[in-house]
Amino acid sequence: MAIEGEGGLILHYLIFDASDDGEGTGTWEAMASVRAAQLPEVLQEVRAVLAWADGHSPGPRGPLDEGGAWDADRLVTVEGEWTTVTLTITGPWDWGEALMAGLDRPS
Repeated sequence: MAIEGEGGLILHYLIFDASDDGEGTGTWEAMASVRAAQLPEVLQEVRAVLAWADGHSPGPRGPLDEGGAWDADRLVTVEGEWTTVTLTITGPWDWGEALMAGLDRPS
């Protein structure tokens, strides 16, 4: 579950990978596959990351090609006993890197 720590949000499930388009826009994607019992905790992390992103927003949220400064997409898929949650955040590279720096993994 995401909680506020000294460095920011502490995440137990979501791990982000970053990619840069070379023009100043980045994409950060996290995926977690869990059984039903852990799904509420993963979804809480997603909500916490989105609240964190919104609270540190570089501008309005919305599709970048429609004038948004940043955007996010959440996808939930179920296969058998496993549920996969994918969170993708897109926005200015410097903002996203600062956002990721505010996310901690437990030691």
